[in-house]
Amino acid sequence: MFDYSLDFENINFRQSPELYKIGRGEQGVLLVEPYKSEILPHWRFKTPEIAKKSSEIIYQMFLDYLNQDDFIGADMARKFLQMGYTRARRYANHKSGRKYKRDVQTSNLNEEKDAKKREVLPNEFDPIKAESAAIFKEKWLKAKTNQKYLILKKKHQQMYELT
Repeated sequence: MFDYSLDFENINFRQSPELYKIGRGEQGVLLVEPYKSEILPHWRFKTPEIAKKSSEIIYQMFLDYLNQDDFIGADMARKFLQMGYTRARRYANHKSGRKYKRDVQTSNLNEEKDAKKREVLPNEFDPIKAESAAIFKEKWLKAKTNQKYLILKKKHQQMYELT
């Protein structure tokens, strides 16, 4: 499980790999440095052309991290590819990028996060964003099934995560 209690502003995960927990899906994608700062400037999905260029750059970064045996960098690049897919899909389905209607009467954060109490906004399908999502999905699936990535993931888990 990803550890959100860490002091992310002061941790360099390249220098302290033992502190990195993989987590589920995209957990920590906007927290783990220096990788966030290296990858985020390239992350875009507004049009299929932009998504293609962005996903190719991030996938190449993924491969570069693997070539350096830098699992955390590769995992972060994989997370950005996944996030490119999920965010583009959200915008493909909801023009505003919001899935749920805001409830201005809700002041309790836990209630706000409770999906049962939130009203889902209607879908407004955007084929441009759907195409961007498909571009990122292809690279994300390629990254998460890469054999060297899977080997480094298992090694990281054995060294730092399994008790």
